[in-house]
Amino acid sequence: MNVDRIVHSVAGTFIQASLALAHWHSPNWLWFTAFVGANLLQSGLTNWCLMSSILTKLGVPTTGACGVSGS
Repeated sequence: MNVDRIVHSVAGTFIQASLALAHWHSPNWLWFTAFVGANLLQSGLTNWCLMSSILTKLGVPTTGACGVSGS
């Protein structure tokens, strides 16, 4: 697994979990969904993601399975 796949998987998991929590616990969990969405938007506009930087420093590969360079 590479950095991009991990970031997308974690973001998707956070969104699904916060939507479930908003449905079964409290609608205030939608603020967490909005926060994750805002971070995804910021990452798309600036091409910088804190989680990507941390994963890269931890040694997670930045290239895909076919050798295609990730961001």
